[in-house]
Amino acid sequence: MDRELDRQTQQAQPGPLAGYRVLDFGWVLAGAIPGMVLADMGAQVIKVESRQRMDYMRLGRPIIGSEPDPEQHPMFHNVNRSKLSITVNTTKPQAIDLLKKLVVHCDVVIENFSPGVMDRIGLGYDVMSGIRPGLVMASLSANGQTGPLRDLRAYAPSIGALSGLDSTLGYDDGETQGRPLGVKHAYADVCAALHAVFAVLSALYRRRHTRQGQYIDLSMLRATVATMGAGLMEYEMTGRVMRPRGNYDPVMAPYGNFPCQGDDSWLSVAVRTEEEWQGLKRAMGNPDWAGKSEFASRYARLRHRQELDAHLGRWTAERNAEETAELLQSHGVAAIPVMGAEDRLFNEHFRERGLYSDIEHPSLGAEPIFNIMWNLSETPPSIRRHAPLLGEHNQEIFGGLLGLSEEEIHQLEEDHVLW
Repeated sequence: MDRELDRQTQQAQPGPLAGYRVLDFGWVLAGAIPGMVLADMGAQVIKVESRQRMDYMRLGRPIIGSEPDPEQHPMFHNVNRSKLSITVNTTKPQAIDLLKKLVVHCDVVIENFSPGVMDRIGLGYDVMSGIRPGLVMASLSANGQTGPLRDLRAYAPSIGALSGLDSTLGYDDGETQGRPLGVKHAYADVCAALHAVFAVLSALYRRRHTRQGQYIDLSMLRATVATMGAGLMEYEMTGRVMRPRGNYDPVMAPYGNFPCQGDDSWLSVAVRTEEEWQGLKRAMGNPDWAGKSEFASRYARLRHRQELDAHLGRWTAERNAEETAELLQSHGVAAIPVMGAEDRLFNEHFRERGLYSDIEHPSLGAEPIFNIMWNLSETPPSIRRHAPLLGEHNQEIFGGLLGLSEEEIHQLEEDHVLW
């Protein structure tokens, strides 16, 4: 209850971006996260949607019932919370005119369509910045707005492959190199989205001092490559290309995830220093195998890491992951249970730190929504409302902000302009 009262208090406080308005054309994951962060920080974020072509995250198997329902996707609820929603059919010239009128009242535009789409529909940066001087616009695309790969069709896994990230992830049995398996996760989407937030805030900071807006051309590929400094430096300094190496680490042994009691239960263990190795031995009761010459130094343990991992795996397999983690931690060893979704929801530390908030949604009721990843002591970000229903705020935005009458809005809906 105390956490809920604290959340309500934060909701009532203006965030650090209060007073800014964002027109958010972003969709799916990469396009949604920048607006999500800005909205949690107090900006009014208006998500532009269309029944003509709904955000993919509104589609999929319903959780309640068997009929398709655009209001039931939990991931959509997570990354579009705190936003408002309008439905605009951009195939209609009248809809484009309405969006131009709306831009006059906005500080930021975000979009992640393929390069050239916004220009083709008449909403490119040149047009909108002419309507709204000082506008900041961010375009997120796979490979940027220019260059030979500009029009390459790609999703987040494609960027993992193109950036070289996937080539470093895979199994390795110590003798034969395994094939690249890749991340199998939308890493590039999240990486690019958070870089976009930083870029938008930087542009807004500059605008405060110069009154000048600017255009942000953000490449998912470039953002992903920027997180791979270790591999690039290794090649520059040694000529070696990073390859899949499983759980192998060049300086830590033992290192990896080890089986524990229970169904698919695992423990992450990483030992770097001699002091940590001695702590691990004491925690295990100084078994005979740990005293072998093969494990007498870090260099020796790295050379015999497969044998070492097998011994440690047999020891952990007879034990509970949580209890073993506590035992090893008490001896100065970095050991953590490998958590699943349920573990993250109910972990005592995560709950105290507010990793999630229970947000009431009209379609699904209370559901866990992850909170923004930082705390600000004076202007704390917060989830200000549930994710919007499709077109929920047409009246508020087109009536309240643009001054259209109810009759005009109704007619625009009848004509599938607001659709």
